[in-house]
Amino acid sequence: MSKIKLEAPFQQFRGKVCKHSQIIFKEMYGTKFTSQICNPYTGAPSTAQSAQQSKMTAAVAKIAALSEQELQAAMDAFAKQSKYKTLRGYLLAQELKKS
Repeated sequence: MSKIKLEAPFQQFRGKVCKHSQIIFKEMYGTKFTSQICNPYTGAPSTAQSAQQSKMTAAVAKIAALSEQELQAAMDAFAKQSKYKTLRGYLLAQELKKS
């Protein structure tokens, strides 16, 4: 017979919880986080935000268009470094440095 382990999503929650807030549960790197967004911004993005979004979109498109040789060279360079934990993060950082 299988065993079931019930977990409380969080032990403690501090701060104002209002009817229009959003409580977010997420897990990153094996650690569970609980976040609260109260009065999220719903307006149009600013000029700087739009520029950053287009920059990220262009970087992701360039990564997707890498050839097999370029991808293998990037994997070799990724293996030699210790700063970035994932290949995607390493590739994004390299593309964003170029622009």
